[in-house]
Amino acid sequence: MDGRATPPRLAVVPVALRRYHLSMHVPLPLDRYMTRLAPSSRAALWMLLGGFCAVMMNVLIRIAAERMHPFEVTFFRCLFSLGFMLPFILGAGNALLHNSKILFFTLRAAVGLVSMLTWFYGITLVPLATATAVNFTAPLFATMGAALILHEDVRLRRWMAVAVGFIGVLVILRPGAATLDINLLLILLSAASAAMNNITVKFLVRTERPNVIVAMFVVYLTPLSLIPALFVWTWPDLRTLAALIVLGGIGTLAHMSVARAYASADASACAPYEFVRLPYAALIGYLMFGEVTDIWTWVGAAIIVAASMYVAYREAHVARHGRREPVPQPARS
Repeated sequence: MDGRATPPRLAVVPVALRRYHLSMHVPLPLDRYMTRLAPSSRAALWMLLGGFCAVMMNVLIRIAAERMHPFEVTFFRCLFSLGFMLPFILGAGNALLHNSKILFFTLRAAVGLVSMLTWFYGITLVPLATATAVNFTAPLFATMGAALILHEDVRLRRWMAVAVGFIGVLVILRPGAATLDINLLLILLSAASAAMNNITVKFLVRTERPNVIVAMFVVYLTPLSLIPALFVWTWPDLRTLAALIVLGGIGTLAHMSVARAYASADASACAPYEFVRLPYAALIGYLMFGEVTDIWTWVGAAIIVAASMYVAYREAHVARHGRREPVPQPARS
């Protein structure tokens, strides 16, 4: 629900979540054309569209933040997204909102709000390409959380990939260098809280219907996001209001596009296209804001992307061949 494609992206999507994507189907003009394509091609195009929408969301966030605080932009992003989705939520009936885990739904919305607030604030201070590259650490944080909180079986190879990914973060941050941008810590916090958000989804999907999980997230997040916005409240002018409305619409389109991609193909097939957001962000950042991405950002991003893709591959492999990864055996002499 923020300026990124919707979570969870690189984690293996549970079968129940894929059923949600099909059952709570929202029609889009491209649907008729997409259905003629092979599933892998359809997933690729949906991911490319979702990535483009995510980057354009960040542009609109910056435009809106010129006249109002990013916390208030966050609220209007949630409000207008809820407005776009409300007809479909109401159409699903009262049973959609019936649940017995209100505290966990509230926790998920609170964690999601932290991720959104830090992201919306951070990208007004950090170049788009750099913020996007650091945000790719979300699946690495998710792997750590799955092992430490959900006690999932994460073997040595995935732990090594996580470690390598954070080396990429250090390459971008370059601690000790004169060019260290402390604002990147906001982007790291956003990625970590987004990963925690995905962990709550993995927990809730064990007992709750996926459409309830998604609907409750939108419903709870909107009033929660109003609280920090009230402390910095200013009424938007017409130009800013237009940007906020488009932001809500593009955010909804990004959510639906990624959902359709994961409904069309496995997560491991969708994962590589997630990283197209980086060249998108670099190009748009240069054309619209004059931002030049330095070589260290590209090097660090390459390391993070490689590590994240390996994690996605291993998670997909484990999902296909059983819950446990094989234990490495000692070499025989």
